Amino acid sequence: MKVTVVGAGNVGATCADVLAYREIVNEVVLLDIREGFAEGKALDVWQKAPIDQYDTRTVGSTNDYSKTAGSDVVVITSGLPRKPGMSRDDLIGTNAGIVKSVTENVVKHSPNCIIIVVSNPLDVMTYQAHLVSKFPRTRIMGMAGILDTARYRAFLAEALNVSPKDIQAMLLGGHGDTMVPLPRYTTVSGIPVTELIDEAKLNAIIERTKVGGGELVKLMGTSAWYAPGSAAAQMVESIVKDQRRILPVCIQLKGEYGIDNCYLGVPAVLGKNGVEKIIELDLNQQEKALLETSRKHVKEVMDVLDKIGG
Repeated sequence: MKVTVVGAGNVGATCADVLAYREIVNEVVLLDIREGFAEGKALDVWQKAPIDQYDTRTVGSTNDYSKTAGSDVVVITSGLPRKPGMSRDDLIGTNAGIVKSVTENVVKHSPNCIIIVVSNPLDVMTYQAHLVSKFPRTRIMGMAGILDTARYRAFLAEALNVSPKDIQAMLLGGHGDTMVPLPRYTTVSGIPVTELIDEAKLNAIIERTKVGGGELVKLMGTSAWYAPGSAAAQMVESIVKDQRRILPVCIQLKGEYGIDNCYLGVPAVLGKNGVEKIIELDLNQQEKALLETSRKHVKEVMDVLDKIGG
């Protein structure tokens, strides 16, 4: 199996490293527009193979998409990262052009691949890649929900002083401040989280999760990379190994949750064909209202992309 990661920055390099270290695929191609950058990162990852004991071959390329030919999965991380004071929406103009070019080249050399988009603003960049690729929606998705739920679970583990391994959670909606965490679907070893933490603390954790990306930007001066890179790698693993894991991913909705033609995070079964099934949860009125707010926000940014000729 072969996976390409386009963009050798922090997120892309982390994703490639996790894929190699966990021996998820046979070959990882890391591509970037900066001369020698991807080659250096790929060589560094390959040189630690004898230390960490893995066989996955990592190859770097400076904008030569011919080396990506025949990829089973392509992860797109290309684009400008957020800076302090910058919203995801501020990135749309520049990153839309980058994602368009990348997608065109990816499709040319790997017409049967599955595409995972990580570039921000995530939901709208998934829309952009879908427009350009013309792939069926099952083969084009965005990585957001796994990262968002990971932050939510990590905060809960810290508050409860328990292992994050035992916490399961789900959230819906756009990647950003309008995401919809679902306490009703949050458990700790099967125990509803509402039985273990009071409402005020839980709400505070939910609010922190919504601005989790912004918190890291303020601390580091740039976007996160360890968790996003690992989240993308988890999606790749579920696909190439046909694990059929239920994971929250951004995908075009066609009537699910009463929403049409909007790219939002929903729980889905990920397998060898990409999104094998979208799971519709039975939302209450409050949850439906929050999801509608998220839909409106994402649709507004989609409209911006349409206006600039995405």
